[in-house]
Amino acid sequence: MKQTILRKYARLIARMGANIQKGQEVLIYCDLDQPKFVQLLVDECYKAGAKKVKVEFSYQPLEKLHVRHQTVTTMAKVEEWEKARLQFWNDTLPCRIYLDSEDPDGLKGINQGKMAKADQKRWPIIKPYWDSMENKYQWCIAAVPGAAWAKKLFPDLPKGKAIEKLWEAILFTSRVTEDPIAEWEAHNKNLHARCDYLNSLGIAELHYRGDNGTDLTVGMIPEGTFMGASETSLQGISFNANIPSEECFTSPMRGKAEGIVYATKPLSYNGELIENFWVRFENGKAVEVKAEKNQALLEQMIGMDEGSAYLGECALVPVNSPISESGLLFWNTLFDENAACHLALGAGFTNTIRGYENKTIEECRALGVNDSMEHNDFMIGYEGLDIDAVTRDGKTVPIFRRGKWAF
Repeated sequence: MKQTILRKYARLIARMGANIQKGQEVLIYCDLDQPKFVQLLVDECYKAGAKKVKVEFSYQPLEKLHVRHQTVTTMAKVEEWEKARLQFWNDTLPCRIYLDSEDPDGLKGINQGKMAKADQKRWPIIKPYWDSMENKYQWCIAAVPGAAWAKKLFPDLPKGKAIEKLWEAILFTSRVTEDPIAEWEAHNKNLHARCDYLNSLGIAELHYRGDNGTDLTVGMIPEGTFMGASETSLQGISFNANIPSEECFTSPMRGKAEGIVYATKPLSYNGELIENFWVRFENGKAVEVKAEKNQALLEQMIGMDEGSAYLGECALVPVNSPISESGLLFWNTLFDENAACHLALGAGFTNTIRGYENKTIEECRALGVNDSMEHNDFMIGYEGLDIDAVTRDGKTVPIFRRGKWAF
């Protein structure tokens, strides 16, 4: 891929994604797949005004070794230096950039139960630090090709050509054009306009129906709002958390979901794929799940804590989004969730509450935003999905018809 195009992408992530401000520190989390691009990104972060940029690399085979050889007690221990680091982040609020490139099935065979127990023990210790930082800093998730991921999409191509093909797909769906900044400004404006319309309706519940068996009703929070594309931190800085992004999303009312919903794409969870599954809700809780592949892992996912079986997000994405029209199954949540309507089990977003900046996190959650250590998006959209909004004054308004916006 041409360096000039990759530099445009790096600049987009630094300036439109994280929107780094002069003097801010930046943390970049990535795998080992594209070090040259990471170098470009670091350079663009400094050019955007970053004071210091720190890169943390990870590698799935090492993660498998750590889980195999460490005890649960060792994995679960939160060292004093980790607490000091979390407090330092609270004090300095660095921007965070996540570059996703990992193999969607790269942790297959890992002891998922052992990993889950360690995470459950760590979470109560680190949760207060993350709660304290919520909504205060900019962050952005983007992607670069990994070899194993590329071969998953293009199994018939040699590795080099598969990586190049995945680069093309990432750049196209991320709107890296001649002027990607201007492209994203227009895209943000369009999504904000759709959210404004949705927020004007006074939606009490959404009713999802599909000819695949989906029949689900989800209640909305009266003080809730739909958001899309760019958002603004409590520091007053605009940023785009996902590149690409095609969704208008909100956090539904915890405890208000009834019916059954069928996933339309695989879910990569903890480095393993869950495929061909459905979820049934009663009183807002996932009470029954069924998957053709990785049933036990799906059950583990909704049992991680009290909130992991409740909905934290409803996101609306038409099937004629650029990602969907690419015809590719990315096997990656960042892309697949922006190709189809999706729901998320686990934590909701407190900044979807109207006037959240004047409320505490606890007050937002008391209004109905779900709380959990988990947030797992799964895709439910396809050409056969209809969605109606029932408004608080009793009207029924079509939102989606046959997988596309009805307005």
